[in-house]
Amino acid sequence: MRGSRGCCKVVLCDSNLRSIQGVVTTFCTDYGRIDGSIYFSTDAVTGNVPLKAGQKVDAISDHFDDSGPSDLGTSVLISRATLVTKDAVYINKDTCFSLSIVRDGFVPYKGDWLEVEYCVQPGTSNINALSVKPMNCRHVDEVCISSVHGRHGVVDDTIFFTLDSLKLPAGYVPQPNDIVDVVIVESVQACYIWRAVSMTPVHIL
Repeated sequence: MRGSRGCCKVVLCDSNLRSIQGVVTTFCTDYGRIDGSIYFSTDAVTGNVPLKAGQKVDAISDHFDDSGPSDLGTSVLISRATLVTKDAVYINKDTCFSLSIVRDGFVPYKGDWLEVEYCVQPGTSNINALSVKPMNCRHVDEVCISSVHGRHGVVDDTIFFTLDSLKLPAGYVPQPNDIVDVVIVESVQACYIWRAVSMTPVHIL
């Protein structure tokens, strides 16, 4: 990957390379994302100009995670949930899929980044979604609940949660200053890019 002035470069693999131009839309300590869907590890970045969100780059790789055929004739689509009903998840106004194909008990919420494995029905342009999972999921241990406002709250000043979509132990109600373990997924929630999907108290004040 090269910055817009050619000072940064990332080569993710060393054969069968292709390149694209894009904009860094997310840049964190150990990873980044180009154009909202192409992921890269920061240890692959070289050059003397630090990358930052909004910077134009050239990405060089033999594989990109936005979409592409697999050996089984399926493809992977990276998209954001725009609407979630009790039965379906929409990724735009015309494309939706059943919650029954979501993996591992995960319940998508509006704003979540999703990885959708799909195939195209022969002779048509119709997409048949096969499975859905969070694009990025992490476990974070022993962090403090920063604030709670009604049914919404924030953990560690960086992680959004809502009681409308949060797995909790029976009888536990999150309170400010509680120390908790959380499972988080990448999601667009106002000024936050992570959403807690489950929470377990470690120490309650």
